[in-house]
Amino acid sequence: MALDEKEMMERPVFMQGQGDGEGDVPGRGTSVMTRTKPKTKKPNLYRVLLLNDDYTPMEFVIHILERFFQKDREAATRIMLLVHNHGVGECGVYTYEVAETKVTQVMDFARQHQHPLQCVMEKK
Repeated sequence: MALDEKEMMERPVFMQGQGDGEGDVPGRGTSVMTRTKPKTKKPNLYRVLLLNDDYTPMEFVIHILERFFQKDREAATRIMLLVHNHGVGECGVYTYEVAETKVTQVMDFARQHQHPLQCVMEKK
């Protein structure tokens, strides 16, 4: 029967040649080593941003937000208006790999449709 990770962390580990005190070699002591649980660090998060330009149609930006960021029509329209009025809009916050993938997908899709839309990521 396998022990789960928590049980293994709490269970004492005896050094080779040492036991639990029963039948030990005379003159030898028993020592116990404890294992410490490694601390895991949360991954850094990155904001994915769309930048305004004077050529990409608003409807195309809404389509991008719906397709690649799973935004509903209302949320996509709100973000598109932020991009249009303030020059930048946040599409979402992701781990590095996910953010990088989304930026690449958006940029490739925009280029395929001959739009100069810019999508970037920045550390949160």
